[in-house]
Amino acid sequence: MKLKVCGMKYQDNIQSVAALQPDYLGFIFWEPSSRYFKGDIPQLPKHIKKVGVFVDAPVEEVISTVEKHDLQVVQLHGKEDAAYCRKFRSLCHSSLPARQSGGDAESIEIIKVFSIKDDFDFSVLRDFEGVCDYFLFDTKGKLPGGNGYAFDWTVLENYPSKKPFFLSGGIGLEEVDNVLSFLRRQESNYCHAIDVNSRFEIKAGLKDEKKLKEFENTLKKNGSLPAQE
Repeated sequence: MKLKVCGMKYQDNIQSVAALQPDYLGFIFWEPSSRYFKGDIPQLPKHIKKVGVFVDAPVEEVISTVEKHDLQVVQLHGKEDAAYCRKFRSLCHSSLPARQSGGDAESIEIIKVFSIKDDFDFSVLRDFEGVCDYFLFDTKGKLPGGNGYAFDWTVLENYPSKKPFFLSGGIGLEEVDNVLSFLRRQESNYCHAIDVNSRFEIKAGLKDEKKLKEFENTLKKNGSLPAQE
């Protein structure tokens, strides 16, 4: 399993969190967000994938941002449909030059986000099976993300797909035992990564490195995350 830290904003903090060696760092390119990222992403270790988070942005704008920041992953957090994902794939292939990171345009991964409150109609996933690489399940709230509370993970007992997914929504240090319990259950079989954000913040976009390290170390001790070599 992997770890994603989302909503990064401040240069020094980005570098400090990167030193903890998460697998993904997320940068929000939705201007109304208090974690909206502007500026340049500092140099990161090659194994950390840079994720750009977008909310109903024009495809061309997403591609421009991917190119500017050499993103490896695009996270779609709005009402983007399967046709949007197909268009993005097609335009990436024709528009993006050789990538700084060494991959080609087709290697850009797509995470499609779905928000859950009390229940969820998993049939909506069907159209996205062939056009995205991962699903992400977050808590339905007033904002597209970063609402700070979790949904009922037992909903995922009915997960019908084999596509790997990210588990998100109000996961903090206090939930580490619940995370470990979830990871022992069958519904976690396709859980690719744990996604954390607001519950590890000192203020919006500024992550508490000590809490993140404690969370990460606890998952490693229990074998949920691989220990660093």
